[in-house]
Amino acid sequence: MNDTIIFVYNADSGLFNALSDSAHKIFSPETYGCNLCAITHSALGMKTEWKEFLNSLDIPLEFIHRNELKEKYDLNVSLPAVFRKSGGEMELILASDRINECENIADLKELINKEIQT
Repeated sequence: MNDTIIFVYNADSGLFNALSDSAHKIFSPETYGCNLCAITHSALGMKTEWKEFLNSLDIPLEFIHRNELKEKYDLNVSLPAVFRKSGGEMELILASDRINECENIADLKELINKEIQT
């Protein structure tokens, strides 16, 4: 299988943005704009449960930010999102509305497992 799963955060890349996002998650989590980040990361980095889940997947993974999505793949979709890249083709497998409905890592893992197996 040559597929890659690409997670796209609704945040921009870079050190300043990462620090700003961390502060936003701490001081005003209810208004933070990326549920993918909010569920999978704490102020100290990627949560252990999420990291272990990702390590258990038997598929290459890529993590990018919204500014990188446009630069690298020339796509413009509502974020956060998860794509499957197969043979150069990008398929949206989890749209922002589905990710935003997740309340915790277990919910997100369940969605990803369903989509990867299809």
